[in-house]
Order: sequence, then structure tokens, then C-alpha cells
Amino acid sequence: MNRVNRFLNQQYNNTTHSISGGNQQEDIKDCVKEALGSFQNENNEFNPKILEKRKMKNYKLICVEIMSIYPLRIPFYILIPNKKKRKLPVVLALHGHGHGMKEAIGLNTDNVDSDFTGIHNKFAAKIVQMGVIVVVPGIIGFGDRRLEEDMNAVPPCENSCFKIASQLLLMGKTIAGLRVHELIRVLDYIQTIKMVDQEKIGCFGFSGGGLIAAFTSILDERIKATVLSGYLSTFKGSIMHRRHCLDNYIPGILKIGEMDELISSIAPRPLFIESGKEDQLFPLHQVEIAMKNLLEIYKGKGAESELEYHYFNGGHEINGEKSFYWLIQKLLYN
Repeated sequence: MNRVNRFLNQQYNNTTHSISGGNQQEDIKDCVKEALGSFQNENNEFNPKILEKRKMKNYKLICVEIMSIYPLRIPFYILIPNKKKRKLPVVLALHGHGHGMKEAIGLNTDNVDSDFTGIHNKFAAKIVQMGVIVVVPGIIGFGDRRLEEDMNAVPPCENSCFKIASQLLLMGKTIAGLRVHELIRVLDYIQTIKMVDQEKIGCFGFSGGGLIAAFTSILDERIKATVLSGYLSTFKGSIMHRRHCLDNYIPGILKIGEMDELISSIAPRPLFIESGKEDQLFPLHQVEIAMKNLLEIYKGKGAESELEYHYFNGGHEINGEKSFYWLIQKLLYN
């Protein structure tokens, strides 16, 4: 190990990794909110606009756009089962890197339904078939929400994460914070939808969407059950170990806690961890370290039964074999 590696390891080891004293869960929540950066709305008007309505094979699709932070407007798909009851649970489906919210339901870049599943495995389209409403936000930096100069980039899945993130960092803000803020705006809008059971809101986040799901679940208790797919690890063994997208780097986050410590503040609410055994971005041995610590913290809070996991044969991708069913069961029967 050379001197630079030793120096960085020393700095990591000397960093305070958890908050002590007081109400630890509330302290973590407040510190995470501060680390993400502040984003203020000039007004709270949604000014919703319906962009598209489409009848799919097993569900109805509506694309809605609302005001987030002026002049930003966030689009999202609402997937409604064909056979719907009066009120249904809702799942926030958060995509990772790719060509945006279309990929979560299996649409290609031309907005045409495709048999190609990719790493997202059409997860939103599969979850809606289990009898719940699914909301798929278009995360800023991807697809139709890229910077103008990136809209015709090759390949078409090229994102604007670095350019947006680096500029926000100069302003004391983070792209992670912006994405969390926009998801909370979507949550606020969901509160106005009459067909939604407001006490049964879940979240499924994959990869970069897992980051958003994790931090939003920490901050907003309206999310009653959370699935993190292809995200849980340790900062040291993943984010610090290899080159990741800049959207993963939040200044000072290790002063608050390692990843498992932060995510444990979701307890005692239900949490499911899904990870591929061959995932190179978030290696399994680091997932196991974080999972062991999470289990101990959940156990200490008397919520051991609310934490489950599945390590599947595969790489950095959504599996869903156990996580989909778990999430639906938690929303329907908890």
C-alpha cells in the first residue's frame, strides 16, 4: 500500500462515522438533510399537466408533469392496474442509469414498447400487474431530463449527471439532494390522488434510484416500506473503492455515518435488500458487511422481522424474484 492509499485509509478511520447522544435517528435525519443541500420552492403549486395517456396490455398509463423547483418540471408515469379497487397502495419505482423512466416500463428511446428488459427488467410494469398503482418519476439527468447539449448524445443512454452534479457542488448543493427533493414533491402530489391509499406508500429503488429511495425513506416517513436493489454496500468498499458516477458523492456524508448506519434510521419501517452476487459496482462481500450491521441495528430496535434480503445469481440488475412479492405483501397487509 503506497503513502496515498495509507493517507486516505487513515482519513477514513479518523472520520466520525456515527452521531452520538440525543435522539440518534432524528440527528441522522437532520444531518442528512443538511448534507444533501437545500432546495426551496417559490410556491407550492403543482400546475399539473397530462402529457400522455396510453392503454397498455395489463394497465393504463398516464404521464403527468408537475412543477418541482422553478423552472424545473418533473414528469412521471402513473401505472394503474386494469382491475382496480376503490383505493390501492402505490409504489414509487425509481430507475437507475439508462435512458430514464421509459426503461422502467420497457419503452425504448422512441417511446415504443420493447421486449428488451435490460438491467431494469421492466420492473415497474411487473409490479403494477401485482395489483398496485406504480409511479415512475423521470429522474433529472437521464432521458428527456438531460442538459440540452446531451440530448443527442451517442449512446442515447448518455447522462448529464456529472455536469449537473459538479455545478451544484460549487453552490453547496448536490444532485442527490435535488433528486430527493423532487421525489418528495411527487409524494406531495400523490397525496392529491383519490384512488391512492395514503397509508400504503412503498418505494423500490435500483442503483442510483436506490440512493434516492434510501435517502428519501430516511427523510420522509410517508414511505412505509422500501426495497433497495443494487445499492446497499459500504461507502468505503464501493463508492470510495472504484470510480462511480458523481451523483454518489455527498460532501461530509461519512461524518454522519457509514451507509448501513444511515440506512438503519429507516427502522423500524420495513426494508428489503436485493443484490446480485456478481455485482461489480456494489460487491457482495461489502453488501454482507453492511447487511450484518443493519441486522444488528434492526434487532436492537426490536424490528428484526422487518428487514429481509435476497442475494441472487446475477450482476448489477433488478431481480424481483422475492423483492416484488415482499413489497406488495408489506403494503397490503402491514
